[in-house]
Amino acid sequence: MSPTRCPCLSGESYAACCGRFHSGEAVAPTAERLMRSRFSAYAIGDADYLLQTWHPSTKPASLELDPGIRWYRLDILGGKRGGLLDTEGTVEFRAFYRTDAGAGEQHELSRFTRVGGRWLYVDAA
Repeated sequence: MSPTRCPCLSGESYAACCGRFHSGEAVAPTAERLMRSRFSAYAIGDADYLLQTWHPSTKPASLELDPGIRWYRLDILGGKRGGLLDTEGTVEFRAFYRTDAGAGEQHELSRFTRVGGRWLYVDAA
């Protein structure tokens, strides 16, 4: 059996890509990798990971994911900063989903900050 492909479409297996971040084995080294891991968390329904990687100043008290939404594709459109030596960055993306009622997409420019060596999602600019 072949390894499961990562939902973020990196081309890697889930275990070698976002699975490492979701399990706590590793932390996302860049803002883009955190964005990809957060998309994958939405795709597999991991609300705990989403809350753990949300900046405390903007994090909701709880997060209930809609089981009727199936996230299936992530396109990274660009970004600024957010690298290994940065403390802030943005990632522009388009995420695609399906529901029983049809399909849709979300286009966002997400802001990230690094606190204590860990990238956190702040908000959509």
